[in-house]
Amino acid sequence: MNIDLHCHIKLSKKQNFSLNYFQQSIAEATEAGLDAIAMTEHFNTNHYYDIYEQLNEHYPYTKQHYYDINGFKVFPGMEVDVTGGGHILVVGERDSILMLRHMLSPHEEKHKFVEFEQLLDWCDELSLIRFGAHPFRTSNPLISHSSELLQRLHAFDMNGKDLYTYGEAMIERVEQLAEHIGIPIIAGSDTHHPLQFGAIYNQFPDPINCPRELLKAIQQRQHAIHIAADLTHRVKSASLVKKLLKERGPVEAAFL
Repeated sequence: MNIDLHCHIKLSKKQNFSLNYFQQSIAEATEAGLDAIAMTEHFNTNHYYDIYEQLNEHYPYTKQHYYDINGFKVFPGMEVDVTGGGHILVVGERDSILMLRHMLSPHEEKHKFVEFEQLLDWCDELSLIRFGAHPFRTSNPLISHSSELLQRLHAFDMNGKDLYTYGEAMIERVEQLAEHIGIPIIAGSDTHHPLQFGAIYNQFPDPINCPRELLKAIQQRQHAIHIAADLTHRVKSASLVKKLLKERGPVEAAFL
């Protein structure tokens, strides 16, 4: 089973959620060989709750805690900024994700971002999975935090956008960090445009049917990370199209 664990289903934080854009994104993800994604939209994106309101209206949310998009699995999640730098990917049951989003309401602005330790405590309370996103990204590194806090993450993100930006040397850096901290690595494309799906993803030998199974499989290191030979082309193409679409204004269906 192929899962991308760092996915955005909006072109940018300033865009409103478009069901049409979402549906085309899932179609592209399927064509790229994926079976599931974690929907890790930014917690302070424009009208965050609209995403769930529209998905609830149009798609079934299963007892295993994922949206069934015509056989494609979408696990709830979000990406959270923390004080001191870094982004945390949070994945889990829909009600817990929405509760965490409510708890983060006072922390939407940069000078009010939540403390890393506080976020981890809330994730413990809500039984949420958490990954350290793009830990070495120059513009917002996660590694300034203590080892004690980083050890409370479930994995680090081998980030498709960072592999494009920094090259293959980033693989070794993340591997060394993960070994030092003592947690696994997961793959996330960090896509904001469907062309980037398939650039990098996790391969699990068995189906993943719920967040609990996902966490267990990651902790037991059952997955392999697949990096596409054309990762550079996928990320570059997606970035260029994203830039053009943002210049054109609100996105509905256009992929160019």
